[in-house]
Amino acid sequence: MRIGQLAERTRTSPRLLRYYEEQGLISSGRAGNGYRVYDERYVERVRQIRGLLDAGLPTRVIKQILPCINQPGAIYVSDATPETIATLEQERDRMNERIRFLVRNRNAITEYLVALRGAERGAETVAEPRTVGAATE
Repeated sequence: MRIGQLAERTRTSPRLLRYYEEQGLISSGRAGNGYRVYDERYVERVRQIRGLLDAGLPTRVIKQILPCINQPGAIYVSDATPETIATLEQERDRMNERIRFLVRNRNAITEYLVALRGAERGAETVAEPRTVGAATE
């Protein structure tokens, strides 16, 4: 299939597909007219890549783990190198830190909204000032 068809089926821009190809995440052949031609299997592969990107993994990490993922949800442990495992542990730890930061921000915003809604109802609410994202653990 041509790049436009792959883009449409995966809801990904052709520009991003070319970027994934530059990063070695997917590959294409060339038709006689020079257009990129992609195998059907890349529909699912691009969806996997997008899911991993949405999870916060950078393309350099995705490139490492793609060989371990043969089909959606199936990870072949025997293919994972110690470097891949270490990289994934670092990425997991980085994500956990981002999650903690987001939870603190969400809680601060919720407290602020509660105070604002109380003020709208005429309640005398004095909230302690907080810095969004400040460490409060």
